[in-house]
Amino acid sequence: MDRTQALNHFWSSFGLTAYDEQTVPDDAVVPYITYETSVGDTDDQLALTASLWYRSMSWAEITAKLEEISSAIGRGGKTIPYDGGLMWITRGTPFAQRVAEPGDDTMRRYYMNVTVNYLGE
Repeated sequence: MDRTQALNHFWSSFGLTAYDEQTVPDDAVVPYITYETSVGDTDDQLALTASLWYRSMSWAEITAKLEEISSAIGRGGKTIPYDGGLMWITRGTPFAQRVAEPGDDTMRRYYMNVTVNYLGE
């Protein structure tokens, strides 16, 4: 698994379809996760974002999924192996914030900040 595949594997591990934010199909069905794909060299530290998308009148379900993601990353971060090394994902500051979607009062979105370090080869 290369670095890009490892990043997709991480975001897909929460029971939702995960898309690179540049490849979301027009017929994508919420809930889903979109994420930035940026791959650096070993020892690079990259600030990346992801978004959690739900359609609901309530924030309860999306907030529960956000808490699941936050817990999976944990305070010390989460490592994901890839061919030749490890990807270390940590929560950014702030980790998440709510985003209003103009024109659609049922769309719920959390914007998440993470840091990705590529370790050792």
